[in-house]
Amino acid sequence: MSEHTATVSWRREGAAFIDNRYSRAHTWSFDGGARVPASASPHVVPVPYSTPENVDPEEAYLAAIAACHMLFFLSLAAKRGFVVDSYDDQATATMAKDGAGVIWIPRVTLRPRIAFSGTAPTPEDIAALHHAAHAQCFIANSVKTEVVVASD
Repeated sequence: MSEHTATVSWRREGAAFIDNRYSRAHTWSFDGGARVPASASPHVVPVPYSTPENVDPEEAYLAAIAACHMLFFLSLAAKRGFVVDSYDDQATATMAKDGAGVIWIPRVTLRPRIAFSGTAPTPEDIAALHHAAHAQCFIANSVKTEVVVASD
């Protein structure tokens, strides 16, 4: 199949380190040349040791699931002859502790708003497209998190 790479880079930059008071800001670099400023989440590591404007791993996890679902939805809609004009998703990830007290993301909720041109699909068509997109999404197939598509 394929292999994907990412380089994660961090530098101490003079902080004492062993007192745990160091910046969690770092960079993600990808094979196509994209560089993403990243950090621990300020929900996990307080500012100034985290950088709220940078992407954190939890946000990236959520975005990966939402983007994978969207890309399969768009492909499936095109194959069915539905013209999608826009797709906006206000996705959320919920963190919780499991029975052993381990923090994880048990649920991701996708809230796509989709605009179509021409003959719009029925609500049943849209539900079937979301079901098929979820079943084919590589990321959703790789995690134990429950992924839900909400139509609120």
